[in-house]
Amino acid sequence: MASHSSKSIKQDWSSLAALAQGGDAKAYNQLLAELVPFLRAVLLPGLADKNAAEDIIQEILISVHKSLKTYSADKPFKPWLMAIANFRRTDYLRRHYAGQKHNLVPLEAADYVPADVTVDGGASEYEYRDVDNALATIPQKQRDVFTKLKIEGYTAQEVANQTGMNVSAVKVSAHRTLQKLKAMLAQ
Repeated sequence: MASHSSKSIKQDWSSLAALAQGGDAKAYNQLLAELVPFLRAVLLPGLADKNAAEDIIQEILISVHKSLKTYSADKPFKPWLMAIANFRRTDYLRRHYAGQKHNLVPLEAADYVPADVTVDGGASEYEYRDVDNALATIPQKQRDVFTKLKIEGYTAQEVANQTGMNVSAVKVSAHRTLQKLKAMLAQ
């Protein structure tokens, strides 16, 4: 199959859509067939569940079918398609997460904190020691910023107020410390 530039694909889709509006079944089938891989490439990176992407693609294709008569062939096709895709993805996710309310645990629940927050996930004493040793090699000021922000849970603004740094510098310092720690612990 020949490679097309992004511009030629948009023009092809516009042309195919115009032909499909006129009743050309071959153009209609080709348009839908070409949209599927594009929609997969757009949706898959943003969704953890690959089956959800396929469901959303089907909903988008149904919407394209139902709304094709509203497409104006003198306008670009991709923005029209993306408006439908974004609406269908949002609609799908809204329905999905609305059904998850039974999984919510109130913060006041007595068993919430010990069961879901403080479980260490099986980290060994050696792993903790490795992190402590790596952190000990970081300069004191940088270590303090990192500890307050990433371990003790202070906000960047609170750390900035405590250290006299600006918020941006606090974030940069914590990020650089994290990168150094990752590099040290990966060895």
